[in-house]
Amino acid sequence: MGRIEETFHRLRRRGERALIPYFTAGDPGLEVTRQLVEEAAARGADLIELGLPFSDPLADGPTIQRASQRALAQGASLAKLLPVVASLRGRVSAPLILMSYLNPLHRHGLAAAVQELVQAGFDGLIVPDLPPEEGRPLDRLARAAGLDLIPLVAPTSGPERLRLIARRARGFLYLVALTGVTGARAELPPDLLRQIRELRAVTSKPICVGFGLSTPEHVREVVRWADGAIVGSAIVRRIEELQGDPGMVGKIGGLIAALKGATRDGGQG
Repeated sequence: MGRIEETFHRLRRRGERALIPYFTAGDPGLEVTRQLVEEAAARGADLIELGLPFSDPLADGPTIQRASQRALAQGASLAKLLPVVASLRGRVSAPLILMSYLNPLHRHGLAAAVQELVQAGFDGLIVPDLPPEEGRPLDRLARAAGLDLIPLVAPTSGPERLRLIARRARGFLYLVALTGVTGARAELPPDLLRQIRELRAVTSKPICVGFGLSTPEHVREVVRWADGAIVGSAIVRRIEELQGDPGMVGKIGGLIAALKGATRDGGQG
């Protein structure tokens, strides 16, 4: 059993759901990313997602696009991120997940990328622009290496596609709460419960919801039905607002603690 699966088993035994914060790796610098990951784990994050900055992030809204641009300007890359993650692995027990578009992985070489991700200490991989019909080569490499390839499930997916994605999923399924790109929203989509129920009908694997979640109230609502909540743009936007503040890491930790608290007083219906 991998670290991601173990985490969801442990949370279920405790009656909790998962909080998964997202950070853009290298924003505002890789050393700060390392500090943020450690702080997030210390403040209750159950899994942590790191986004590899990319020049054309099609699934990401303006907040994460700006973060990617800042990180790229600082020289962030997969090669530079790997030793940072390796240095974290002995101090952070939470599973670490890389979100990367396919192009940087291809440039690195898929087989080499998968092996180096595992060696550095990553537990999972999300590739938002890789459709399941084209994902078999990467899926085979990831399975052989013990890396969970975590699929995204769009709100427009029909029953047959849901079954296909669920069969191939490892770790958990990332349910995209809304159509469009990432970004904090004031309200959750009204049909989110229907989406979760339709996916739950075809799988017993954990379901985590992301895209648009920004407040503890959003998290509390989502984990009534899902196994976890993924919060990205709201955290990245707060990092942007706190640029230059020496207390940034602690303040982000406070935000994560508040979001995590909402997973403890929710519960599946």
